[in-house]
Amino acid sequence: MAGSMSRPRPSRRSFLRDGLLLGGALAMGGCKQALRSKPSPRTWRVQTVWDAGTVGFTVFQQFCVNMRSITGGVLELEPLPAGAVAGQFQMLDAVIAGKCDAINGFTANWANRFPLAAFLSSYPLGLDRPDQWETWYYELGGLALARTAYEAQGVFLVGPIQHDLNCIHSKVPIRSVEDLKGKTIRFPGGIVADVFKQAGVSTVILGGSDVYGALQKGTVDAADFVGPAVNFNLGLAEVAPYIVMGPRTTPCLHQAVDLMEFTVNLERWRELPPEVQSVVIAAVRQYSWNHYALIQRENILAWEKFNKKGVEVIRLTEEDVGKMRRMAIPVWFEWARKDSMTRQAFTSQLRYLRSPSVAYITDDMLVDREGRKLEL
Repeated sequence: MAGSMSRPRPSRRSFLRDGLLLGGALAMGGCKQALRSKPSPRTWRVQTVWDAGTVGFTVFQQFCVNMRSITGGVLELEPLPAGAVAGQFQMLDAVIAGKCDAINGFTANWANRFPLAAFLSSYPLGLDRPDQWETWYYELGGLALARTAYEAQGVFLVGPIQHDLNCIHSKVPIRSVEDLKGKTIRFPGGIVADVFKQAGVSTVILGGSDVYGALQKGTVDAADFVGPAVNFNLGLAEVAPYIVMGPRTTPCLHQAVDLMEFTVNLERWRELPPEVQSVVIAAVRQYSWNHYALIQRENILAWEKFNKKGVEVIRLTEEDVGKMRRMAIPVWFEWARKDSMTRQAFTSQLRYLRSPSVAYITDDMLVDREGRKLEL
């Protein structure tokens, strides 16, 4: 099923480079002394959302291998592929219950469990660049807010992981917002599904492993999943002749920065000495950018492969972006009102969206479907 793809083989030089960066983090946290004291070694079983054989799983495996040396043998990660313990949308439940020790999943998938998660990863036509999300998490209070919510669930959010934009693979041409009407499309649910329902889409929730079969059988007209590199691995070029994207200025309208995460069962996390916790936090942040850059490199090759398979990339227009944003904004406010923590997150993001640095949103856009001013 999966298309062929050369797997990334990080060089010895890249391992040394990453080790030096993490070594600096260890020194700053006073971790070298802690690692010399040799706490009892432990192994965590960690499920990722990536299917075995994809570029995403390969780079995740390498991260797990590196953790053992980074922590001086204190912590070893056993990488488990998609579905090994739980389905894509049940992974958070699995780590809460202790069925696995940690997970590497998609943050947006938890929005139906606690609504704040809808604003912990990109949502339709909001913040749409990795640097914007990095700023929100690490400089505008997002990480502290998210960790508070996760601890209430019984887990610790080590950190977000930069990944990629998402593509819509379609069996039929979709050349405008109007063409979405009446289509059945796989989306991850939550705020994304609610926005596209405004465009007349019937949405279906499926795990990534089920996307190929749904497209092949025609049970969906189209399916959103991750970026081109992993999607080519999954064989989507064989079952969907079209890829639908936004214009070059806004290449993804629904999940432009589909953040992942590294999340640990709270009891397992608290078993680690604080100095080792600092090592893991530094390692995950470094992995985030290693993962992102490698996926982008593989995307370049994947686009060429999709082209050779005859897949047509359809780009919607700036006018379509405006129409979708008008549909999306009232839905943002509907989700933000679900509880106080969600409102707090969205309020800070909306301020950022309206700042001259970003300037995606102006006052006249903040109206409901009847043209009335939106309030939180």
